[in-house]
Amino acid sequence: MAKLQLTLKVWRQNGPKAAGKIETYQAHDIPEEASFLEMLDIVNERLIETNQEPIHFDHDCREGICGMCSLTINGVPHSKERGITTCQVHMRKFRSGDTIWIEPFRSRAFPVLKDLVTDRTALDRIQQAGGFISVRTGGAPDAHAVPIEKDCADSAFSAAACIGCGACVAACKNASAMLFVAAKASHLSHLPQGQPERERRALAMVRQMDEEGFGGCTNQYECEAACPKEISVDHIARLNRDYGIAMLKEQFVSA
Repeated sequence: MAKLQLTLKVWRQNGPKAAGKIETYQAHDIPEEASFLEMLDIVNERLIETNQEPIHFDHDCREGICGMCSLTINGVPHSKERGITTCQVHMRKFRSGDTIWIEPFRSRAFPVLKDLVTDRTALDRIQQAGGFISVRTGGAPDAHAVPIEKDCADSAFSAAACIGCGACVAACKNASAMLFVAAKASHLSHLPQGQPERERRALAMVRQMDEEGFGGCTNQYECEAACPKEISVDHIARLNRDYGIAMLKEQFVSA
């Protein structure tokens, strides 16, 4: 069984207001079949054994579902591998002797809480601003009760695949959250249930995004390239149309 000898350059920071720095660690005898997070687990166990503080990082499901594992690996959110999250990266993708740089997702809207852990609740507040439909609760309707064209259903499903990890923000030079916002708004705007609040939703979510301090979108598609669910920037175009129409109607009403 092959073992890797690695050098890790890891961002360490005690809190949001503390000065951070890169520290170097040696990761010896790492199994090739280990995942990236399992590699960090091994390093942390060795740090604890020598009475050193372990490296703090976010994780939960470790199955590419929850969006918690927000690490920038060698300058790329979730690593250079396409369509996967950090927890799905395996050490067989690296070579013995490699130096790996590990940093948190970078954005003013994502303050560092400790080491590699960032506060991404700004995305939650955007979702709460309008990423929902107001309907009566009750029993689930039959699947065929509301006819939906297959193209619309497929597009809605692709947008709903967003796990809110924030990689799109970390990849964007402007730290824009437009792909996240577009995905959350678009999957509802494709469905009949989302139509009554479609315009209000676009206004509310984009305005909350601006209030949180995210940058503007300049359509360079870094977000799509970094997205672990490969969500298309086509959803951004759809959101822009909805937002533009909603702005015009709002101005007309207030005139």
